[in-house]
Amino acid sequence: MTDTFEIAVFEGDGIGPEITAPTVALLKQMAAASTGYDLSFATLPAGAGHYAKTGESLPKESLRIAGEADAILLSAMGLPDVRYPDGTEISPQIELRMAFGLFAGVRPVNVRAGQPGPLTLPEGREIDFVLIRESTEGLFYSMGAGEVTETEARETLRITREVSEQLFRFSFDLAQSRKQQGRGPGRVTCVDKANVFRAFAFFRGIFDEIAVEYPDLAADHAYVDATALWMVQKPWDFDVLVTENMFGDILSDLGAGLMGGLGLAPSADIGLKQAVFQPCHGSAPDIAGQGVANPHAMILSAAMMLDWLGIKHDNAALRADGARLREAVEAVVARGDCLTRDLGGTAGTDEAAGAVRAMLQTAQAA
Repeated sequence: MTDTFEIAVFEGDGIGPEITAPTVALLKQMAAASTGYDLSFATLPAGAGHYAKTGESLPKESLRIAGEADAILLSAMGLPDVRYPDGTEISPQIELRMAFGLFAGVRPVNVRAGQPGPLTLPEGREIDFVLIRESTEGLFYSMGAGEVTETEARETLRITREVSEQLFRFSFDLAQSRKQQGRGPGRVTCVDKANVFRAFAFFRGIFDEIAVEYPDLAADHAYVDATALWMVQKPWDFDVLVTENMFGDILSDLGAGLMGGLGLAPSADIGLKQAVFQPCHGSAPDIAGQGVANPHAMILSAAMMLDWLGIKHDNAALRADGARLREAVEAVVARGDCLTRDLGGTAGTDEAAGAVRAMLQTAQAA
């Protein structure tokens, strides 16, 4: 009997629905062709548009159903002109992180040979590393609750042993998996500022304690400023990087820049039980409804979802389809003849997604 996995879908704001529709269609197509799994989808209300209509950004019922689902696929959220009374943005994705304890923000950075981008890769070099961003504490801990007076403002950076241990074990487990797949040497780098801040010395100390549990993997450290430099000078040297929330927020956009932009940047926020998969980019309301949005980051996030479900449920078919979907997007981008305008091309959303569908079919026929 084929296992059916329930997927909670948040279509998002702005271009969100436009990139969600072809992504879900691809997932349905792959599930229909598979004998190893099936997928069921529940579309749930949330976001800035929903808040503008109802006064709720993330309804309790949506949160409940999402919590019971096997995975959550979330599109771009937020609108610049729709905000809470205190002026902050509508961010259901952050609410989901906090509600479900999604401590590991996973940001892959992949640039294949021939793929257009800002860097010219040396012969034989490709970029394939993963940035793990702690997503529930760090400098984001006091989000919305910082102290502000007429003369000064303060935000609290919080790092706990419990969350850090979970984060580092997740990072070493990922490095182990990548090594087994032949995608990395099995090395985890702790990115911090331990030479200046006691909180980061504490963070690094916990990292070193957990590293002992993985004697077959390499562990090292790097200061965040040096890491930003090396991500431009020698990004092919990295495997798995793990860091605090704010540092990860900044470095993940640098990683997206290496790939050519946020239109190619997928992400996941993963906890002990639930996980959310979403593109790194925003809702781009200025191009909403024009059919020109890049769907690749959303599709790549869906590929990450399939892989995560496959690992969690020991389902080889899910993992294989996750890899197939990721490789199809990478092949389309590297080929370069069906790029959306953010990547220097003229293809629309449906055309770009259709190229991925055709690539999947070509690979399957081969």
